[in-house]
Order: sequence, then C-alpha cells, then structure tokens
Amino acid sequence: MNDIAHNLAQVRDKISAAALRCGRASEDVALLAVSKTKPASAVAEAIDAGQRAFGENYVQEGVDKIRHFQDQGVTGLQWHFIGPLQSNKSRLVAEHFDWCHTVDRLRIASRLSDQRPAGMPPLNILIQINISDEESKSGIPLAELDLLAAQVAGLPGVCLRGLMAIPAPVSTYERQFAVARQMAVAFDALKLRYPTVDTLSLGMSDDMEAAIAAGSTLVRIGTAIFGARDYTKN
Repeated sequence: MNDIAHNLAQVRDKISAAALRCGRASEDVALLAVSKTKPASAVAEAIDAGQRAFGENYVQEGVDKIRHFQDQGVTGLQWHFIGPLQSNKSRLVAEHFDWCHTVDRLRIASRLSDQRPAGMPPLNILIQINISDEESKSGIPLAELDLLAAQVAGLPGVCLRGLMAIPAPVSTYERQFAVARQMAVAFDALKLRYPTVDTLSLGMSDDMEAAIAAGSTLVRIGTAIFGARDYTKN
C-alpha cells in the first residue's frame, strides 16, 4: 500500500470512528480530498485507492487536473471548487467543476448560473458562511443567509445544495462543537425550506471530530492524505 492509500485508509477510519461515537452512520459523512498544490500523479494514487471527490482552491490548477483525467478517460470523479472565487474566474468554474463551495454573493451565483453550459447538469452550490465573523475570511453572516439562499435557489444553472464554513481555529473540542452546531442549526433550517439541500461542508483535520458530532455531512481533508502542501507553485 502506498503512502497516499495508507493515509486515505487512516482518514476514513477516523471519520467512521467519529461518526459512530455520536450515533451516526459512517456513510453519512463524505470525504473530500483537498488536492490543491498537489500533482496529478498524487491525485491518481488517491483515485487508485478509491477516492472520487477532490477539492481545489486555485481555478486554473483545478481545471488542468480535470482536463488531465478527462484526457486519460477517467470517469466518475467529482471536482469541488473550495477557494475564494473572483468574478473573472467564474466561467472556468462553471464550465469544469461539479461543485462550488464558496458562493457568498448573488453576483457570483448569477454568473455561475449564466455561464454553466447547457449540456451539463446544474452546478452544485454551497453558500459560504463566515461563522466566526473574521474580517479576513470570505462568507456572509448567518443573518444574511435567508435572502441569499432564496436568490440562489431561483437561478436555473445552479442547484442550492447547502452550506460551507471555515471556522476560526479554537483550542478546545467544546468550542469547536459550539461553532459547528451553529452551522448545523442553520443547515437543518435550510433543509426544511429547500428539498435540494443535503450538504454541510464543515470540518478539516483539526476540527473534524467536532464537526461530525455537530452534523457535518462532508469533511475537507488535505495534508493528512497528501502530505504538506507546496505553496511555491502558486
């Protein structure tokens, strides 16, 4: 077993254990392998180990990988854009990715909807919440969610699937859980209003267990799978 396959197995075991501890089924929590700054060869190793969903933070890098595996004839992959999205890059996301986790304004959602090719299914959208009210973070306050959700839900080229957040780092499990529960409560309320909503993208390596206990349905894990990132490439 290669390192990436071994790492994936360990991460999946941790997800299963965390889910079981809080009375959830392990299959209720999906794993998004964050492959930003990693070469296509590393992604290929993860694919060989059974991983199918990958998250990319940089538009062009992600598009290059998507095209690479399409050219290789690899099917059944899911590509999630999870980085900040500038308006001038929205077309590339609309034309190539399956998901966008970082919608925080109607203008971006409208561009993604208008630019989604007619032959593709609607782009799956998560609204990003700035749950810790950090000035440096993207996302909207929870107080603005109802309005933006209603606007996004009315766009034809996208499909509202749920919420995403990157909470500020905190030192204790209890504080991680408290923040994650805020997200889960908002997610549960959104599910009651929109039948397409089924995804809460919450939890990374350091807060995964608290996020799962609170109700996350998708955790984003990178370094624990692929090793330390090389940011010199970007």
